Amino acid sequence: MTTAEKTYTDKQSAFLEALLSEARGGIRTAMDIAGYARTTKTAEIVSSLKEEITERAAMMLAMNAPKAAFGIVEVLNDPSTLGAKNAISAAREALDRSGLVKKEQIKVTTTGGGMFILPPKTSNDDQTAHTELF
Repeated sequence: MTTAEKTYTDKQSAFLEALLSEARGGIRTAMDIAGYARTTKTAEIVSSLKEEITERAAMMLAMNAPKAAFGIVEVLNDPSTLGAKNAISAAREALDRSGLVKKEQIKVTTTGGGMFILPPKTSNDDQTAHTELF
């Protein structure tokens, strides 16, 4: 397997494929499936494939975002479902991590005059104002 700049060995490719399928995230299990020796340290494999592992985990969350959304809707339809609170919590976490976060909006209204937004006051502002009075 090759990306724009990186070539993987057969074992690395097999490890990445197994990690998010039959190994279900288990590093050692994925290493065993890929054919690594039991004496191979997990840190050796993970350090060389860290970005790929993270990228695939993000992809897995994105792929499960619709399932999480349906889980929330199912609880809305039947709030008495056993484990509804846990289902909502898990769905919220999956959606947050996949980038679908709750939108927060601030409504700003004015009566027609100008509006100034000032930067936050710092401790130096207090000292400067105090010394200018004397």
